[in-house]
Amino acid sequence: MEFKLNEEQQEIKRAVREFCEKEFTPELALEYDQKEEFPMALYKKAAQLGFTSMRIPTEYGGQGYGVLEECIVVEEMCRVDPGLGVAVSLGNLMVPDVLLQHGSEEQRERYIPPLAKGEKIAAAAFTEPEHGSDITRMNTTAVKSGNEWIINGDKQFITNAPIADTFIILCQTDPNAQPPHRGQSLFLAEKGMQGLDATKLHGKMGIKPCVTGSLSLSDLRVPETNLVGELNKGFYYALELFDGTRITVAAQAVGMAQGAFEKALNYAKTRKQFGQPIINFQAVSFKLAEMAMKIEAARLMTYKAAWLYDKEKPNAMATSMAKAYASRVAMEVTDEAIQIFGGYGYLADYHVERFHRSAKITEIYEGTSEIQKLTIINFLQKQA
Repeated sequence: MEFKLNEEQQEIKRAVREFCEKEFTPELALEYDQKEEFPMALYKKAAQLGFTSMRIPTEYGGQGYGVLEECIVVEEMCRVDPGLGVAVSLGNLMVPDVLLQHGSEEQRERYIPPLAKGEKIAAAAFTEPEHGSDITRMNTTAVKSGNEWIINGDKQFITNAPIADTFIILCQTDPNAQPPHRGQSLFLAEKGMQGLDATKLHGKMGIKPCVTGSLSLSDLRVPETNLVGELNKGFYYALELFDGTRITVAAQAVGMAQGAFEKALNYAKTRKQFGQPIINFQAVSFKLAEMAMKIEAARLMTYKAAWLYDKEKPNAMATSMAKAYASRVAMEVTDEAIQIFGGYGYLADYHVERFHRSAKITEIYEGTSEIQKLTIINFLQKQA
């Protein structure tokens, strides 16, 4: 057992850090935070360098790495700036993953390469207004009609919805299934299809460059070839997806915490009161020590979950533990970073307040912290 990255992983880390520190300037981060606009040019640059397609196999235009390497990239991006980091790292959200596992070869060849190259944007439409993180039931329905499926319903809080070219939508295909999740299926849809309308949500608390929206699906017709995998297996495919995506959300949280911590540490070393740097005061130094310990623990939990996934031993409890703990650490560390900055920490020009605003989402999307705790306790109850 070695607690270190190999040479190739270290090189990935260095390359991503160099790119982000050059491109994710504080001025740009503030600009996109204020505009609530997706950084398309920045996304395309990152895609050209392969940073957005780490887990996509080389035959489809990706880099052919695992979840751990993806976590390294996501962590470094969010360390430099949380909003830009999340936006850039989620450009091809979930679609390649589910197609690689369950899609047809025709679907893979059609949809994955443009996403790997950064030519198109993807969105995964699972969450609904009435159910939130609980995807065991769907109000969105898909009904077979000849060689098509007709989809009706609404989706809410969908990352990339207003700008996406490719959508993957979770629907109820068997209304009589008991429990309901046994009758759900996944379908592919594309921007411009009649009956698919996306609306941008404004005024988010954080990660503002990562645009979010709602979907209205009104008699949306998709060909039967757009069914992903087997009929009525969509819920189970979604759970498989979360085993990987929740780990990368934990990596987002670790990166946000690390970035805020570094800013607070540097400030504490240079900010002087009563003739000495404030890091010399225990009230400040103990905060920094606690922050460093929590980040290290969160990182180790995240990397362990990623390692298990890459060894084809995905562990839902390890994944949920990593996400729940890392997201809580991100909230605590970014809060303490503001406290160390004092009044300056409340100002946008000092940047740490943006880290705190962004950290909150890691406790919510890809399953709230409460959902993660349910997963953990379910596993604990099954243990002998």
